[in-house]
Amino acid sequence: MSNLIDGDHQFNHPNTRRRICNVCERPATVCLCDSIPAEPLSTTTQIVILQHPHEQRHPLATVPVLNKCLRNCQTLIGRRFRRGDSPLLDSLHDAAAEENPNQSLHAAFLFPGTDITPSMEINQWKSSFGDVDMNKFVLIAFDGTWKHAKEMVCASFPFLSKFATQVCLTYDFNVDGGTIFSSDLILRKEPFGGCMSTMEAVARCLRILEPNGVEIESKLIGVLRTMVRFQASFLKSTKTRPKLLKKGKRLEKD
Repeated sequence: MSNLIDGDHQFNHPNTRRRICNVCERPATVCLCDSIPAEPLSTTTQIVILQHPHEQRHPLATVPVLNKCLRNCQTLIGRRFRRGDSPLLDSLHDAAAEENPNQSLHAAFLFPGTDITPSMEINQWKSSFGDVDMNKFVLIAFDGTWKHAKEMVCASFPFLSKFATQVCLTYDFNVDGGTIFSSDLILRKEPFGGCMSTMEAVARCLRILEPNGVEIESKLIGVLRTMVRFQASFLKSTKTRPKLLKKGKRLEKD
């Protein structure tokens, strides 16, 4: 394997194929090193992400980039959270089981609610603890398609519900989700209004949970916006095709 050096970036290009940046681990044509913080951002909030195995291989996944941007973020690959996956979550589970939870550490998992499993808006959840300067948070998120995320939440609920509150950002099941053509923050078509990439969702939550959340959100959103801009540059604008007449009617018209 040979390397090319371009400024501060080093690119691998096995067998003269496309170059991959050694830092952000993305193709050179969509390198994010100029956008990703030089040093990972520190947060008091601990972030735990469950990433579906299929999402791990998706070229538009935002979690690998998010991990490079945040110091206090861990990603687990799988289809459900359970005991033994994370020492942090295990400790929260055990403390709750002993009815002696650590009052300075509060956990929430991010997912829209239903009639059966209602969710609390994250602003309201955070406010319920009063002086947030005396509290620390654990934010749990799911990374996958909408179908996969629902399956992961359902499978993880018996474990997470013992110690974590289900929270949400604003959403609306009755509104169509956006696309890359309607927003500079959307990489893939979203199923309904309020849905967003894992990176954007974590950024919005950290704005609320962190003392310097506005600054952290701004930096993460800036990286995401660059990702979307790169992706959009490879797409052709969609134009409605003229409706073709059936052969018989076309001949009749001629």
